[in-house]
Amino acid sequence: MASKKADPTGLDAYKPAEVAQRIEEAGVNKAALAAVPLATLSFLAGAFIALGAAGFTAVMAGAGLGFGPARLLGGLIFSTGLILVVVAGAELFTGNCLIVMAWVDGRVSLASLLRNWLFAYLGNLAGALTIVALMAFSGLLTGPVGEAAQKIAEAKSALGPVEALARGILCNMLVCLAVWLTFAARSVTDKILAIIFPITAFVLLGYEHSIANMYLIPAGWAAGAPVNVSGFLGNLVPVTIGNVLGGSGGVALTYWLAYRPQRT
Repeated sequence: MASKKADPTGLDAYKPAEVAQRIEEAGVNKAALAAVPLATLSFLAGAFIALGAAGFTAVMAGAGLGFGPARLLGGLIFSTGLILVVVAGAELFTGNCLIVMAWVDGRVSLASLLRNWLFAYLGNLAGALTIVALMAFSGLLTGPVGEAAQKIAEAKSALGPVEALARGILCNMLVCLAVWLTFAARSVTDKILAIIFPITAFVLLGYEHSIANMYLIPAGWAAGAPVNVSGFLGNLVPVTIGNVLGGSGGVALTYWLAYRPQRT
């Protein structure tokens, strides 16, 4: 039997051009999901990211390591959310910005793209708010964790729209690059390792993730932070726009230009 030809790069991974094809196929499948599984998986994604955000809040409550090291550790814990989304399976709005690759190739309609995003966004919100409610009822949003939740929510609500937009762009570039790397991976271990470093980096650097903020700001409010709906939306709207720009333009369209099929 002929032996498998070795990859000249020495990496046991899909090549970038193959990754682009795999992500485009995934985008076609995601856009075609029926309403019930799409809504269910979107709810789960919001809950998964919220669980990672809850872990981040706990780390920030009492790490005592200084700003940088504490955020580094918090980023490692926060990575749990995207690991659950990718490995367990769920529909995350920010990661689904990569569906744009299939849209620009004409394989997904604009209506199907926007339908996926709407279901994912609202489902993610419902999942995140459910975890907020459970955390509040559990009594865990008190003491040092509650104080940390308040500080996080107040800081996010105080961001100006330009800052929030820019941080949203930078954040989803790293999130979509993490997802991109998982499509190069051949094993679950590879996928987990591919997620950890980009996600830890975005948390460490203070970037803004719309779905994480669906947990972090309401959790701070539940813990007693003086934030309101206006402050919540004042963060969420520019961060969401930034996330779309960073994921769709900064990653999906950029790689589409690099690896789009050569038509004759």
